Amino acid sequence: MKVISAVLAILFLISSPAFAEQKGKICVATQEKSSAAAVNKQAGLAPFFLFFDGKGKMIEAIENPYKDKEGAGKSVAQLLGNKGVTVVVAEEFGGQIVELMKGKGIKAVSFKGSAVEAVKQVLQFK
Repeated sequence: MKVISAVLAILFLISSPAFAEQKGKICVATQEKSSAAAVNKQAGLAPFFLFFDGKGKMIEAIENPYKDKEGAGKSVAQLLGNKGVTVVVAEEFGGQIVELMKGKGIKAVSFKGSAVEAVKQVLQFK
């Protein structure tokens, strides 16, 4: 009986919102390395990626290593999947990158405005 109770307690902790927030990240494709930056027109060609936790706090900003590469979508989808991203925000998405991200459990969200506004929007509907 103690083992069953312990297993149930662990399952409850793992499924709690706090634990879930640690697992998923929001990525915003931007033109600059600032949370006030405008969302970039395309995700794969964005100069920067800003990463936010499930509470909307910016936790990391990186330069997109694939921004100047042809067919960047595949590499970008792989990079974001490896970083645990669950939502990507850009103004527009090509069909190929959407399918690649979908295969990795990443949702594409179109938004025009600042990165901070985009994250607020995502968190409202998450």
